[in-house]
Amino acid sequence: MQPAFSPRIAVGGFMHETNTFAPTMADLPAFEHGGGWPALSEGPAMLEATRDVNMGICGFVEAAEQRGWRLVPTLWCAAVPSAHVTEDAYETIAGRIVSAIAAAGPLDGVYLDLHGAMVAEHLEDGEGELLVRVRSQVGPDVPIVASLDLHGNVTRMMVEQADALVAYRTYPHVDMAKTGRRAAQLLAWLLDGRRYAKAFRQIPFLIPIAWQSTDMEPNASIYQAVAEQEAGPVASVSFLCGFPAADIADCGPSVVAYAETEEAAKAAVDAIGEKVCAGRLAFAGATYDPLDAVREAQRMAAKARRPVVIADTQDNPGAGGDSNTMGMLKALIEADAKGAAIGAIFDPAVARTAHEAGVGATIACALGGAKGIEGDSPYAGLFEVVALSDGEFVAPGRFYGGVRMQLGPSACLKVGGISIVVVSRKAQMADREMFRFLGVEPERQAILVVKSSVHFRADFAPIAETILVATAPGPMPVSPASLPFTRLRSGVDLSPTGPAFV
Repeated sequence: MQPAFSPRIAVGGFMHETNTFAPTMADLPAFEHGGGWPALSEGPAMLEATRDVNMGICGFVEAAEQRGWRLVPTLWCAAVPSAHVTEDAYETIAGRIVSAIAAAGPLDGVYLDLHGAMVAEHLEDGEGELLVRVRSQVGPDVPIVASLDLHGNVTRMMVEQADALVAYRTYPHVDMAKTGRRAAQLLAWLLDGRRYAKAFRQIPFLIPIAWQSTDMEPNASIYQAVAEQEAGPVASVSFLCGFPAADIADCGPSVVAYAETEEAAKAAVDAIGEKVCAGRLAFAGATYDPLDAVREAQRMAAKARRPVVIADTQDNPGAGGDSNTMGMLKALIEADAKGAAIGAIFDPAVARTAHEAGVGATIACALGGAKGIEGDSPYAGLFEVVALSDGEFVAPGRFYGGVRMQLGPSACLKVGGISIVVVSRKAQMADREMFRFLGVEPERQAILVVKSSVHFRADFAPIAETILVATAPGPMPVSPASLPFTRLRSGVDLSPTGPAFV
């Protein structure tokens, strides 16, 4: 039975995490394909393309349908993190979303699945600008709610234009769909006539993403406190760690809250902000040079029953890397590692050569080598082709949550005792199936090297003897203090221990 009031809600999404220091921009084809996410889809097809996966749009739609809301699907898309979104891609996608909302007629609400750290070629605040354009179409009285990534760099424009912003509370992001459901609850309250006071606070230091995991301190305690703040007059609190590789004024962590009174919202924001600042020195950890990481892994693996996992964090394609630096592979080869596997290396040309040669062949080629990355170069040598795939499979782990991967022609190559997963399309190594689809059983390896910073922990931590973080050359330095900022607001510390940007 339909409820007496069945509101019409426009839904859509435009997601990109922008590393302004990365080597490769996100053009329209990057969104049309989606990388590790569903491909760009519009209209009713959008609802089906984003069902049953761990994404904000999925959770929101499920909750909306349970409430009997009439959904007006516009457009949803995402692309692998990279450098800026091209002006053409931004204007094309934003234009389609806004046009669909304009054509929808009278609406009772809008939900947008956003990231919060999008930077385009021609504007710093991708999400803020999109919210301005949507607001101009629906007017001041139609509530707009958006879900955001935990790594969002929230701006005052975003807070002003949206009635509510709701961020993930886990990293690895295993609660993306849950966040969409939380956004639906806030929109339901707004549709019932409630209006909330807002409070917003930016944190004065950047947090390295390698130490933002909510499975570790200090974030484990901070996010517990965030949830506990939602009581009495406080409807919603979000702490966003920020994405520290964005050369924009508003880069960095922030807290946003919604409550029945301005005093309650401000008190919630200040409580979390002070807790974050009090724990700032805990946002750090030990890292290893590539060869030291491999040798330490070999030492541990000699007595371990489970794999030692090494995070190749500075070439994380989930943070703007091209997933093709060779520092960790060269270290594995120099250390003569046995029972080791590394992935996923993005190199379409080598994958194509492997397919042309066939399983069992030995190919001579130069693998990887990121452009513009100091200290990196291809690895030239002989590789045995041990497995081939079209790159299509389901990633069922807690992070991807059932996304159908389309990595293009892929190959497992071997050098000595090292298995190398090579793909034709970039995706963060955050699911064990990304080894298995080429015949590499992660649990049977002594050492696993993954091109990821934290998301891999969702699926790999349960099988890991231990996890090491390595600093091979790459475009996403562990410490933001090593990045050449020019536009950050004055006075922000470039790491938990400084120095300040001036």
